[in-house]
Amino acid sequence: MTRNLSILAFTSLCLTNPGGAAEWQPVPGNIMTRWAKEVTPDKVLPEYPRPQMVREQWQNLNGLWDYAVTPLADPQPAQFTGKIMVPFCIESALSGVKQALTPEQRLWYRRSFTAPELADGKRLLLHFGAVDWETKVILNGRPVAEHKGGFDAFTCDITGSIKPGAANELVVSVFDSSSGEQARGKQKLDAIANPKGIRYSPCSGIWQTVWMETVPAAYVESLKIVPDVDGGSVAVTVTIKGGGKAKVSASDGGKPVATAEGDANQAVVLNIPDAKLWSPEQPFLYDLRVECGADVVNSYFGMRKVSMGKDDKGVTRMMFNGKPVFQAGFLDQGYWPDGIFTAPTDEALRYDIEVTKKLGMRVARKHVKVEPDRWYYWCDKLGLLVWQDMPSAGPKLGSVGSGAGMKDGKMVDGKANTPEGAAQFEAELKAMVEGRWNHPSIVMWIVFNEGWGQYDTPRLTHWVKQLDPSRWVNNASGGHDIPAGDVMDGHHYQAPCVPKPTDGRASVCGEFGGLGLATPGHTWIDKTWGYRGASNPEQLTNQYIGLIKRAYELKDSDGLDAFIYTQVTDVETECNGAVTYDREVIKLDVQKAAAANQGKFPPAP
Repeated sequence: MTRNLSILAFTSLCLTNPGGAAEWQPVPGNIMTRWAKEVTPDKVLPEYPRPQMVREQWQNLNGLWDYAVTPLADPQPAQFTGKIMVPFCIESALSGVKQALTPEQRLWYRRSFTAPELADGKRLLLHFGAVDWETKVILNGRPVAEHKGGFDAFTCDITGSIKPGAANELVVSVFDSSSGEQARGKQKLDAIANPKGIRYSPCSGIWQTVWMETVPAAYVESLKIVPDVDGGSVAVTVTIKGGGKAKVSASDGGKPVATAEGDANQAVVLNIPDAKLWSPEQPFLYDLRVECGADVVNSYFGMRKVSMGKDDKGVTRMMFNGKPVFQAGFLDQGYWPDGIFTAPTDEALRYDIEVTKKLGMRVARKHVKVEPDRWYYWCDKLGLLVWQDMPSAGPKLGSVGSGAGMKDGKMVDGKANTPEGAAQFEAELKAMVEGRWNHPSIVMWIVFNEGWGQYDTPRLTHWVKQLDPSRWVNNASGGHDIPAGDVMDGHHYQAPCVPKPTDGRASVCGEFGGLGLATPGHTWIDKTWGYRGASNPEQLTNQYIGLIKRAYELKDSDGLDAFIYTQVTDVETECNGAVTYDREVIKLDVQKAAAANQGKFPPAP
């Protein structure tokens, strides 16, 4: 299998284009990235969106759709307002709309397509990468799916509702409050009209690729891949809709390595002799082919091991492939000036990973956002470790129903606001773990950030560890520590900190730094901020190196095991990135910063 997924051919499924290029233009007003000009109605994120379960025949539904915004309780409108570019959220410039959506409104999408003739029991599946937040899908006037959650994929089997060989009307309605108990990360409703602070523009509606594919009557629904480095094997569990057996084959550059066969929903074990290990330095990936009758999907996996242990001084460390590895990384929020949650192109998505590597980092902490699968694919392929946050719910601290906080000088756990809110948060947490499970680059799950909506911390941390014992679990990044999990994580922006766990966990600094430098011509608005300022790139680099050097000193003196510097790019009004928000200027001296991030410092003057 080739992993250059951008060249997969489209099938012959016919689509009715709901509009032309003359009807859409990005909305001006703020800065854009250089990739924005590559977006056209007939070329919108054309790459196969699910790299770990690829079928050769598929159809991309990105492009221009009709849209309308109505009062929340109103029925589907008879007339739509205009055109919107899918999959860019309605608040973004690349949507062609750039309009706020309030909790009192509903967003409607509509397009048509010509469905294929289905013979021999074949099924037609409709996939949504992500829609924020509550979604209803209607095909030819019939409801076919409902989904809640802004970051996880969902699929509709639309076979029973299509008109084969004829035009079919697809309608999607979306409600998004971007507030309350909803898991939303950094989104804030008034950030479009009043940009400031650490929360940013909201993202409502479709923001990841929409696509269709035809499958046989019995088809592969999902894969679960678990490498066992110590045992020299990999276990692959194939979920098959309709039941049956699966043949699983691993290969290395086209050369067969192992083949086995087993029943659906049972682990099929492949022996991988003398396995090539995956690491940031050598991100080797094996190809994987799964056959279930007439259905064939291609995937990949990496052999790597995540564990805990002690170094030669008896200090608890996170172990990667059996060895302690000091982890240096950037906070990565995944925001874009033109697409908000959605990168304009696959090349743009890859760029942030490449610049992180170029600056000498081994880790990206994906901050309160879950990315499209292709972002993790590039981390897998290029070799970048990922600490993955669960997107946060309510931002308040310190009282029942609003998150962890202090009481009588001690940290106390919060409680969920409502049973319904807790059930939804936990459903989305489970969907994140299971949906991104197979990416070797993900090495840590972070359940909460800084007490935002934090509740039942030990229970949820242990639950995630039971769901996935193959990764580290961080109960709460940011000092709101209710002991559980593998690490204790502190935030301290003036300088890196070293939390002092008393229960054998590793010590990490999950955020620090935030040195600010505005770059004229490359800022979201004129008024920007950073946690501390620098007057020019040279001063910024010198201050940066000083902070990183201190982190490495704490590694040796106090047992610090990892640090996350804020941040890889500027975001809206924040100018504390290593790179400008439009990705045009790397503000740090690349060579000096890269050396420092790898623990190499110039002699003291």
